[in-house]
Amino acid sequence: MDTAAAPLPEMDLVEMTLADVADAFARGITAEALAAAFLERIKTYNPQYNAIIYLNESALDDAREIDRRRAAGEELGPLAGVPVVVKDTMDMVGFPTTAGWHFLSSKAGGVDLIPETDSPVVARIRNAGCVILGKTNVPVLSATGSHASDSWAGPTLNSAMLDRMPGGSSAGTATAVGASLAVLGLAEETGGSIQNPAAAQGLVGIKPTFALVPNAGVVPLAGSTRDVVGPIAHCVRDAALTLDVLAGYTAEDPKTVAGIGKKPEGGYASRLSTTALQGKRLGLYGPGWRDRSLSEDCMLLYERVQKELETRGATLVADPFAGSGFNEIGKPAKGLDHYDPSGMESVPYDMDLYLKRLGPSAALKSFAEFAEATKAEDPFAPDGVLFFLRDLPGLWKGLENPTTPPDLPEFLAAREAYLKILAKVMEGNRLDALIFPQMRDELPPLVGSETIHETCVCELNIAGLPGVTVPAGTYPSGAPFNIIFIGPLWSEADLLALAYDYETATGYRKAPNLVSGQ
Repeated sequence: MDTAAAPLPEMDLVEMTLADVADAFARGITAEALAAAFLERIKTYNPQYNAIIYLNESALDDAREIDRRRAAGEELGPLAGVPVVVKDTMDMVGFPTTAGWHFLSSKAGGVDLIPETDSPVVARIRNAGCVILGKTNVPVLSATGSHASDSWAGPTLNSAMLDRMPGGSSAGTATAVGASLAVLGLAEETGGSIQNPAAAQGLVGIKPTFALVPNAGVVPLAGSTRDVVGPIAHCVRDAALTLDVLAGYTAEDPKTVAGIGKKPEGGYASRLSTTALQGKRLGLYGPGWRDRSLSEDCMLLYERVQKELETRGATLVADPFAGSGFNEIGKPAKGLDHYDPSGMESVPYDMDLYLKRLGPSAALKSFAEFAEATKAEDPFAPDGVLFFLRDLPGLWKGLENPTTPPDLPEFLAAREAYLKILAKVMEGNRLDALIFPQMRDELPPLVGSETIHETCVCELNIAGLPGVTVPAGTYPSGAPFNIIFIGPLWSEADLLALAYDYETATGYRKAPNLVSGQ
């Protein structure tokens, strides 16, 4: 792909937002020139950070088509011509979907899973006119929320701090956006994989309500119970405008019928306001939510955030879940810090559906074929990447008969209990939202046995609740500190408004100092 055939116009790609892109187009810069400039930046920095594992050879052609449509006077949306990246696990015609595993990559000696159709989310960003620059790195089977260090493509580094964990499993997407290798990125979450990498790299991430955004055509860990797709961006407005494109019903993913009528009139950016926090009541993190304390440095930063929120006119309620029983619902898996995988016993069934959707030419067409191809590293073995699922009652039945939907009584009971208590607590305290530090302490080193210690992953994933994470400063070491706004089902527009008010008042997002990989 020749990106240097003509001199590139002067553009500041660092921290570029949708507003900046619109301004560039208004000044006569073409989508082709913008894409070419980002491809040059990828050439400079990606060798160091390893965020993008496949480049889209058609990116410049796609950008030229946007330029043609714009020149013809066609009315285009805010994402048209915008350079984006897509998480490896999302099916994209012409590209292998590897799930970070060498068994699923011909480059690493395995087989390529080449989808015959785009996943709905990829189709939607294509239809919005986005220029997809490439696909981003993930850990094996997206099985960790901390890093991508076990990927066949090698580890992805944190754009904010090279020696700290980048967050996972959407590590590559977060690093690509954090390093300004793209304006926006698509991420996906089963257990923190949007909120963790966004927070680890000081970015905005939306973990949407379960079933708001389709996840068909995305390698599942809990496709029918927990998995969600959402954006990672530099700012709240960009994330909101991207969610407009991603959200909504499709027959390809029947569960999205639940979201009909839930999207806000005027779109997710329609309520953004610099006075959104005024008069709002926000619940604070405490042992009633999860009985795991914050580190001293985290608490100091959180106390500063509280003062900033009160300055914006918000009223804060300490530990509103105290005595509610909320913190007793979860059942963390053995061998993990604090992670309840309930609902993930659906993975054999969901994987079988995913493989069948790839099409008749797929190298693997069923879970049985998948299991045979990967048996040398059985993910469900005691030393496998999904070892923590072994104690889930329904897993073994699912493995025996992956074509039958599993019974999930424990998951359903936990989800109902979380939602019932949340509704009671929020109503009883007249809360508009919750506001927590996204992590309980500082990012751990990239190399080592420690993992990210978050505050709200399994609770949100099991209950299906939305969250918006936003930069809120740094630790003394320079490690990012993010907060997360949490609300009831379908409350994304309200959470984005609160996050926007905080973001514009504080301006904590700062461009990192990158190291060239050339």
